[in-house]
Amino acid sequence: MKTALIIAVMAIVTALLRFLPFLVFRSKTPKYVSYLGKVLPPAVMGMLVIYCLKDVTPMAYPYGIPELIAVACVAGVQAWKRSAIASILSGTLIYMVLIQLVF
Repeated sequence: MKTALIIAVMAIVTALLRFLPFLVFRSKTPKYVSYLGKVLPPAVMGMLVIYCLKDVTPMAYPYGIPELIAVACVAGVQAWKRSAIASILSGTLIYMVLIQLVF
């Protein structure tokens, strides 16, 4: 019961944070908010890539090969499907299979 309550509160807070800009800026969205909406998603994705690859050691086994293959998979699926969800899920799946079964 406690876990369900925690999940419900987190879901409500998340939804509120997503709807808050629409409630605050009903008439016209300021230019800086529109600008941030355009530049933040690619910036966050770039930061995630750097975070995910920060501990790769190319001089020690497995020499970053699983990460390199997963990054190539993500880039290929993104170029092909233009879907962030599909590319992230496919890259994650490939990486997990590689580190669990191959390397």
